[in-house]
Amino acid sequence: MTEPAHLGMPDGLLGMATALVGIPSVSHHEGPLADAVEAAVRLCPWLAVDRVGHNVVARTTLGRQSRLLIAGHLDTVPPVEGNEEPRVEDGTLYGLGAVDMKGGLAVMLYLAGSLPDPTVDVTWCFYACEEVSQRHSGLGRLWRERPELMVATAAVLCEPTGGAVEAGCQGTLRVRLELAGRRAHTARPASGRNAIHRMAPVLAAAAGYQSRHVHIDGCAYVEQVQVVEVEGGVAANVVPDRASMVVNHRFAPDRLAIEAESALAEMLVPDGIEPGDRWELTDASEGAPPSLGEPLLARLVADSGVPPRAKQGWTDVAACWARGLPAANFGPGDPHLAHTPGEHVDAGELEQVSTVLRSLLTR
Repeated sequence: MTEPAHLGMPDGLLGMATALVGIPSVSHHEGPLADAVEAAVRLCPWLAVDRVGHNVVARTTLGRQSRLLIAGHLDTVPPVEGNEEPRVEDGTLYGLGAVDMKGGLAVMLYLAGSLPDPTVDVTWCFYACEEVSQRHSGLGRLWRERPELMVATAAVLCEPTGGAVEAGCQGTLRVRLELAGRRAHTARPASGRNAIHRMAPVLAAAAGYQSRHVHIDGCAYVEQVQVVEVEGGVAANVVPDRASMVVNHRFAPDRLAIEAESALAEMLVPDGIEPGDRWELTDASEGAPPSLGEPLLARLVADSGVPPRAKQGWTDVAACWARGLPAANFGPGDPHLAHTPGEHVDAGELEQVSTVLRSLLTR
């Protein structure tokens, strides 16, 4: 295997991943990492390189019949104590972003620097602000400002998947439900109406939710409902006249957000909203179907050697799908370790994903 020493980073996937983890890149502060990535890919004469803000796009221009967009986000969540700095122990890299997703970025850089003549054209996309609101997304900015850079046949998001193809993704929405009451003294509650008490049947409905299972192209999507925030109360001796909760719903890609919201409302407030109450959709992102019939993605599954599974969370696979681009998730690292103090990825995981993607791009 050709070592891409010309990239100006440590040789080997583990060394490259360690160098990337060592460059802080919390969302909105990806500049230094984008600088390092840009400097590295500009050393490859077979790549046309463009930079838009903190987003770096490097492309082969070989005139192949197909083009694969391989993308990874540069940003991480904020650090927690114990995972700020990278360390390597027995071939395992620990540190902020090791899994989500600097291990994937290392694979991308490694292959970009060692595959000058792939059998499909490749667009390597390193983008900012995935871990925050979609209005800040670097991927979205590229589609708005430089759509010609994003043209492709299919896409792979190097999100952590443990080396298995995670197909499509579930949609996500959040609603705020505000319930009205009537103030009274707690010594005489019958003259009022407790808004917090009114939450009880809604909370019971959410807690008793039975997940809806949806099977698409052999992938099982499991919907979820969780109350993630509760607010209410006036004073220790006042019956509260207002209470609210935020509910997060992860829904399968067989339906749209508007359909999922309607089903959620029917479950939580089957008798409808009373006068004075408020139901507000605060955020919604559509999901994406598996798309594994697309030839490049079908080959990716075959090369991975393991059955595909559904992506239960939301990823930018959905952003690709919304623009007519079939996409799948495939990258190193256990997704359950993302955003945790013990985040780590080992050399074997990096090598496995690199080998599969190399096969996809060279045969």
